[in-house]
Amino acid sequence: MATVKRTDDRALHESSDTAQTDGGTPEIPLTSVSAEEVTRTDRLEDYLAQRYETFLLAWSDWRFKLGLLVVVTFVLMGTAGVMLVPKPAYSDGGKWDAPFAGTENLFGTNQFGQDILAMLIHATPAMLLMIIGGAVFATGIGALVGIVSGYKGGRLDEVLMTISDTAMMLPGLPLIIVIGAIWEPTNPFIVGILVSINAWAGTARGLRSQVLTIREESYVEASRVMGVSTPSILRKDITPQLLPLILVNFVMSGRGVIFNSVALYFLGVLPVQNVNWGVMLQQAYEAGAVTSPTLFYTILFPLLTIVILSWGMIMLSQGLDRVVNVRVRARHEGGPQE
Repeated sequence: MATVKRTDDRALHESSDTAQTDGGTPEIPLTSVSAEEVTRTDRLEDYLAQRYETFLLAWSDWRFKLGLLVVVTFVLMGTAGVMLVPKPAYSDGGKWDAPFAGTENLFGTNQFGQDILAMLIHATPAMLLMIIGGAVFATGIGALVGIVSGYKGGRLDEVLMTISDTAMMLPGLPLIIVIGAIWEPTNPFIVGILVSINAWAGTARGLRSQVLTIREESYVEASRVMGVSTPSILRKDITPQLLPLILVNFVMSGRGVIFNSVALYFLGVLPVQNVNWGVMLQQAYEAGAVTSPTLFYTILFPLLTIVILSWGMIMLSQGLDRVVNVRVRARHEGGPQE
């Protein structure tokens, strides 16, 4: 055994000498390791640089700029706005003060003398919490069920898709009305989840159909052959390809939360503790603002607020498409296209 070892050492030494003399340039052995250390600060700087480049890529799209402006405006309304603007009270102004008639009540007042602009601003925090709760719930559950079901297949796929189909068959709005009337939730985050209680099923179905195609790709098969764990494959190989669809579903779920919650508050199904856009519409409707041109502004401003927020979310998602969509990003960066 000692003779064999000496022979192997000699052969290795001779091959190293040959590598050094051939061409006059010594080769670095494959077993050599770089002595350069990558510090935590270096990794942080590299991460921030990548995020900044990603932001610049998204910023080059006008839709992203407009959508971000709208969303940031509503976020500021729900945070700084509620601290700068006093809560609406019955003594804000006279009854039915016209909009833009002065600087005090810019959007006018309602039949109770409440400032409409202050009501819109103080209703924003609850609406933002509803959107976050409902969109995260519907998109998260739908993505988890759809991706796992499409990749694993078999009995698990049958069970998950049976549950999804059952959830899709349930009448959404009547179910929400029944649960809301029995439970009477007051937390905006819980209300957002309630109005999205079965919205995840459509997302799961759509994502599953995409995963059925992606799981047959060569790079996914290579990961399986190399023994990569299933969670790693789902996280690194499958999910990044689905980000555009997940983002669109997130925005659509957020829009659904806005419309459903406003409708339920308008119908009086959900208990009201604070100012709400749906309640504003209900009060204006009961006062006859729908048929009165002089009072129509009490309905117009809440409706415009809902439409602008929904439109801003759609613009933001479309602008982010070039960031999360691999093919679109490669085209804008000048990379190879398929």
